[in-house]
Amino acid sequence: MPRESRKISEQACYHIITRGNQKQTVFKEPTDYQKYLLLLIRYKNKFKFKLYAFCLMPNHIHLLMEVQKSNRLNKIMRGVNLGYTLYFNRKYRKVGHLWQDRFKSKIIEKDAYLLECMKYIENNPIRASLVKSINEYPWSSYNFKENNILDDLFVF
Repeated sequence: MPRESRKISEQACYHIITRGNQKQTVFKEPTDYQKYLLLLIRYKNKFKFKLYAFCLMPNHIHLLMEVQKSNRLNKIMRGVNLGYTLYFNRKYRKVGHLWQDRFKSKIIEKDAYLLECMKYIENNPIRASLVKSINEYPWSSYNFKENNILDDLFVF
């Protein structure tokens, strides 16, 4: 059975979710998280998308981004996830797929739900019982924005 076509829209915001294959851990140490963020910066500079929020969980990723051209979403995610897979497999002497299937994307309208989606993404570590306060989780856009880290990564 063929998979459902991805819903795309010009100048849309997307909530992107990518999960590790078989829910495996995809970030084992801080340098892994840092590498993924560096890849996001590289592709943001190349494709000029806007990143509103992110949360890098041990076994999955949430991104809230806006792309100007719908065909760029696949190119961005393919580039970031492939680049990270190559890094991960080389570092941990693995082969094969790191990510479970293709990434999921949901179109988010630029209204009140955009803010709710940002809260949902940034509060993910609390729901997963990784921390009690979002201030404690280092791999969420919440702390990056609060501490003015990587200002060129975000839209304010």
